[in-house]
Amino acid sequence: MDNTSDKYAMHKKMLAGEPYLGMDPYLSQLRKEAQERVAALGKVRHEPEQYVKAIQELLGSVGDDKAIIESPTFFDYGINTHVGKRFYMNGMCVILDCARVDIGDDVMFGPSVQIYTAEHPTDPAERLTGYESARPIKIGNNVWVGGGAIIMGGVTIGNGVTIGAGSVVTKDIPDNVVVVGNPARIVKHV
Repeated sequence: MDNTSDKYAMHKKMLAGEPYLGMDPYLSQLRKEAQERVAALGKVRHEPEQYVKAIQELLGSVGDDKAIIESPTFFDYGINTHVGKRFYMNGMCVILDCARVDIGDDVMFGPSVQIYTAEHPTDPAERLTGYESARPIKIGNNVWVGGGAIIMGGVTIGNGVTIGAGSVVTKDIPDNVVVVGNPARIVKHV
């Protein structure tokens, strides 16, 4: 079967890290469904049993029933995000999970943290084609991501890391460090 007749072709390309059309009808439907799950999550925040179920339906996998996702929040797909045990995400966070996002145990996000797996061409003519790509993000265990921090696609963050508020993470971060700035740089080993 060629890709032109495969309804899932762009979804497969997106998950494989290949260029894909972001406005593909099937991908658009998946994003719409994610927004419906996010809205449902916000409605049951203070109803524990329904809240746990809503988080499990939103995300690809959840490590336990202790995850907290404050509203408002935004996910492109939700199902491409996998969180470990005791995950906490403050309000106003954005996860563009066009590629897989793996988040370890005991990870906390301050408000307005942004996770961007999506990438767009820098060449203006190429950008007009509508094609984009995505690279996965991996965040280790016991990580604190300060408010307003941005984590770019293709990045791996080690265990025991603190990312200062407003930092922009564009490169891998080793275990047990504090990083701050734009671009984020190591200021302390812990």
